[in-house]
Amino acid sequence: MREKIIEQKLVQAVKAAGGIAPKFTSPGFDGMPDRLILLPRGKIAFVEVKRHGEKPRPLQEARHGLLRRLGFAVYVLDNGAQIGEILEQIGGGAE
Repeated sequence: MREKIIEQKLVQAVKAAGGIAPKFTSPGFDGMPDRLILLPRGKIAFVEVKRHGEKPRPLQEARHGLLRRLGFAVYVLDNGAQIGEILEQIGGGAE
């Protein structure tokens, strides 16, 4: 499945969950994840979207590591079937 299609499915699923998934760009700080996921109750995470089977580049891996050390959740999404599980992990279920 193409990266663009997976990304569109992610955006639609986040919207259906009551959140937003803005495209994340960081001029001058390459390698940041593609999407910022903002869900109800202040839940936040970053998602790197890849074509099926593709892995992040070394710079992307380094940025993901930095974000994780700062306490943020970072996911690599390469299959539309992963979206529900990722959103469940970010949202933490009902409170």
